[in-house]
Amino acid sequence: MEAKDFAEKVSAILSAHKAEDVKIIDLRGKTEVADFFVIASGRSMTHTRSLIDSVEEELDKEGVSPIREEGAREGRWAVIDYGDVIVHVFNDETRLFYHLEALWQDKN
Repeated sequence: MEAKDFAEKVSAILSAHKAEDVKIIDLRGKTEVADFFVIASGRSMTHTRSLIDSVEEELDKEGVSPIREEGAREGRWAVIDYGDVIVHVFNDETRLFYHLEALWQDKN
């Protein structure tokens, strides 16, 4: 599956599980880290953990496992690395603090 299609699939999973403010950021040509970030917010730490679990469970059914995952237990900011697509799920306060969208937006 192409990275863009994969990012859209992750976005759809997050949206289906009531994630808030889901965004896909195209990083192609900006960094070697990944091609896309998918960023979303959970309403609480519990919801954030649940969103991460939902993404991992649904993709695992299709035989797709993350390279690594960090932060899910705390529920403030979790990261799931799928190689070309990195998923960030924040609680609202942490998302406002780091504001990844502003760091990676087009400067044109």
